Amino acid sequence: MVVDNLTVHSFQLPVNMDPGHISVEIYEPSKVKAALTIAHGAGTNMHHSFLKSLSQEFARHDIMTVRFNFPYMEKGRKMPDRYPVASKAIRAVLEEIHQRYPHLPLFAGGKSFGGRMSSQTLAETPLSYIHGVVFFGFPLHPANQPSLNRADHLNDVAVPMLFLQGTRDALADNDLIYQVCERLPLATLIRIEGADHSFNKGKAAILQSLCSHTVDWLKRTLIANG
Repeated sequence: MVVDNLTVHSFQLPVNMDPGHISVEIYEPSKVKAALTIAHGAGTNMHHSFLKSLSQEFARHDIMTVRFNFPYMEKGRKMPDRYPVASKAIRAVLEEIHQRYPHLPLFAGGKSFGGRMSSQTLAETPLSYIHGVVFFGFPLHPANQPSLNRADHLNDVAVPMLFLQGTRDALADNDLIYQVCERLPLATLIRIEGADHSFNKGKAAILQSLCSHTVDWLKRTLIANG
């Protein structure tokens, strides 16, 4: 399907685990400079309005996005997959996109749970064709329970990381997320003033700001990598 110079590819990707496939949707603009996977958060799916709007905004900047369902959402369940299952799905999607677009710079990323599962995957199994990771709200700790445990694996991520964090994010204390990024030489922290974990400021999602910061970072990262 082609809409306003944007081609949408929707398909079922076979995976060697229950339910045997996961839904994938690619938003491909007419000119593509890079690709970014956007794994969904724990309480949503790939069709959440925020993620679809984010993909449309990225397309205006010539960035192709890839959204997909984790297996638990594909099966209509509420309990998020444990890491081994989520990681297997992420690797399957990344490998599929790399095979389809072998010469396109590919970045991994996601909203909250999806971003954390993506970075854990790359920390455990580095993929040479991944240029970086984008977190749309890294869930550093449970709501209003500050801790650093979820950040331990970030030390093993060998590619640049972009943290987009709302200053009112109950899942990432401002001081703690700053400490995490300060100790990671490959991390960049962008604070979205007044935004919560869902990137709402009042009633409006801050899509343009998220996209512009991300696109600038993608360009700098690709230039730095030669």
